[in-house]
Amino acid sequence: MRARAAETERRSYASGARILSIGIASTGVLTFAYFAIASHVLNGFQAKRVDVLWTVMFVIISVIYRPVEQLLSRTIADRRARGHTEHSLRGAVAIQLGFALAFLIAALVLHGELVRHVFDGYGELYDVLVIGTVAYAASYFARGWLAGHEYFALYGGLVLMEALSRLCFVLAVAVGLASGQLAVALGIAAAPLVSLIVVPAAFARRGGERRGAQAIEEVDAALAGPGAEGVQEAVAARELSPQRGWNFALVVSGIMLAEQALLNAAVLTVDATSANRSLAGPVFNVLLIARAPLQLFQAIQTSLLPHLTGLEATEGHAAFVRAIRVTVLAIAAFALAVALALLAFGPFVMGHLFGQHFTYNRFGLAAIGLGMGFHLTAGALNQAALARGRARAAAACWLSAAALFVAWMFAHIVHGQLLRAELGYAGATALLALSLAVLYRRGTAARIAAR
Repeated sequence: MRARAAETERRSYASGARILSIGIASTGVLTFAYFAIASHVLNGFQAKRVDVLWTVMFVIISVIYRPVEQLLSRTIADRRARGHTEHSLRGAVAIQLGFALAFLIAALVLHGELVRHVFDGYGELYDVLVIGTVAYAASYFARGWLAGHEYFALYGGLVLMEALSRLCFVLAVAVGLASGQLAVALGIAAAPLVSLIVVPAAFARRGGERRGAQAIEEVDAALAGPGAEGVQEAVAARELSPQRGWNFALVVSGIMLAEQALLNAAVLTVDATSANRSLAGPVFNVLLIARAPLQLFQAIQTSLLPHLTGLEATEGHAAFVRAIRVTVLAIAAFALAVALALLAFGPFVMGHLFGQHFTYNRFGLAAIGLGMGFHLTAGALNQAALARGRARAAAACWLSAAALFVAWMFAHIVHGQLLRAELGYAGATALLALSLAVLYRRGTAARIAAR
């Protein structure tokens, strides 16, 4: 009976991962559309402030919330692979609430600085930042829980609802039902709340699975005879301790901070140092080329971590290596196609999409396309490191690459700030992918030697 359940679970994983890919692919397109429409319905300075709002919010939520998503995903998947069906969430809840409270305190302390220097005196954008960031605490917790249980179709539905609801606000401005930057920005705060409508469906599915698992365990216990209770107690003992949870979350916070620095440091440094304050808008638009596919490949990364964790727990070494190899080859082919398309059509497409009369360099756009490929590769290799318990070493790779990128942005080796951002992103992500590849090869060699 358990063998049939495992086979059903493998089929469900493949099907769910495909649905998740479709959902997050649509999310990437809808997110790109949101900012493209915003650049047409708002003037350059208003669009720039919405870009900065998004940038600041997603730096924060990625650093403080995605670690708990990864923690839940990895922990639940590991326990499920070892045959346990119940998972304590107290530690993860405490960590998530702690991060949210720390953000609220910091936001209140920095209220004046944020309003004056980040949002140009528009206090309502600060309110959107606070409300949206707190709402994302629940959204990212739900994502981790869904990923750990491999409910990938529901995960895809969650992020798709988030993107659709955000897009509705900018469309309302486009058709004249609303107006102004606040109406556009409100979509960023409302999106995480709307996305939670999938959670009741997830609880209903979980209830059905729990009843089925109890029936299987009763049959297994009857077949196993005396002594089986000791095995179950040993599995149950693998609960997530608060100390282990905080250690993992803090290390992954470093990884998320570095990733957000790669995606957003250029926008923030240009906004802070450029004589032309609106230049941050084109820099943000260029990095959307990387951000949209990164959202698409979040589907692979999201499904990859619990899958690899399960393989690691059951010593599925060959399948582990094969999953990473297939993922990296698919990324390489995709990135090469994107870079060639940007080289040929990039300036024309970017100019018409964002409509801000800005001339984009085709070679710089191609560099962003290649950098996106390196970034996606680094994301896949990072999931392998997390599944193998090498989070600290992976964090060192990420933080080193991010620090070099920030230093590059403040240097004046390349005069044009946009071209500097494009070349710097490509170089930093190439270095990151190389360092994580070395870490991955060392881990693989160690496991082969152990076998």
